[in-house]
Amino acid sequence: MRKKLGILLSVVMIGMLALTGCGSDSGVASNKDIKILLVLNQMDSFRETLVAAARNTAEAEGVQLDFKDAEGSIEKQVNYLKSAEAEGYNVILCSPVSAETVVELKASAGDIPIVFINSCPDEKQLKEGKYVYAGSDEYVAGQFQAEYVLDKLAGRQEINVVLLKGEKAHSATNGRTKGVKQTLESSGKTINYVFEDYADWNQELSKHLFETFLRTGSPVDCVLCENDSMALGVIEACKEANIDLGTLPVLGVDATADGCAAIKNGEMAFTVCQSGAGQGEAAVKAAIQFAKGESVDSLEGVSEDGKYVWVPFEKVDSTNVSQYSN
Repeated sequence: MRKKLGILLSVVMIGMLALTGCGSDSGVASNKDIKILLVLNQMDSFRETLVAAARNTAEAEGVQLDFKDAEGSIEKQVNYLKSAEAEGYNVILCSPVSAETVVELKASAGDIPIVFINSCPDEKQLKEGKYVYAGSDEYVAGQFQAEYVLDKLAGRQEINVVLLKGEKAHSATNGRTKGVKQTLESSGKTINYVFEDYADWNQELSKHLFETFLRTGSPVDCVLCENDSMALGVIEACKEANIDLGTLPVLGVDATADGCAAIKNGEMAFTVCQSGAGQGEAAVKAAIQFAKGESVDSLEGVSEDGKYVWVPFEKVDSTNVSQYSN
């Protein structure tokens, strides 16, 4: 009897070990079993494009993608991530409300891998195979803006610059500002930042700030805005002040439909195409690799360290804007 009981216990234990082994494999059998949760920080025109592309890619790949908008609330975003495991999600796509909350977001997600989007965490918070960033190298956007200005104003040894930046804690703000300043200042020219402030990606705020600057009477040779919405705000202010936009280059980033229209109309000089569609697609494809227990090494644009999936920026001006506008 004891011998039979021992054999029975051995069979049970082998079965349990087999089940445990299966459970430790984070990969899923097929795309139809994959559940992805996309948690946005807050919706705007660019992120609408990104989310739409993510949804389209998920549908094309046959995976489930659910969307949550934190509406700028850190508390909401954390709660969405905390409930993800219980709701059976394999991977999370997350645009952090603040880069400072990344540690908390990772802890809230538990063992679920995260593909960060739109706002890049500090590199030390990323880990190959678990936490990656799918997006564009923000430094390059600023670099492209500065290169345009240096070419446009090549005959000037001294350049007076107005710089309107995005949200203070946003990785895009930091990267674009660094790209602009390092490129301008390495030119050997005298660069005067006659006005510099955070306009938080907002058209109305940028208009107000530029109107404030105009009242100072200070000279300005170009206006660099870190997204198209802020550039459009500056353009509004210039129109109301009867400033000739043909003589004052106003630059943006994103190549939104409105931004491209402004270039066609001769109001905006230059923008940088940040492909929301490309970022949404890359993020979902990275998530699918994670859900299958695989690395992102096979994806286009992956960095050597496996922490980034880069989607390139592209220069847009009057010569090629028709390729980017609807």
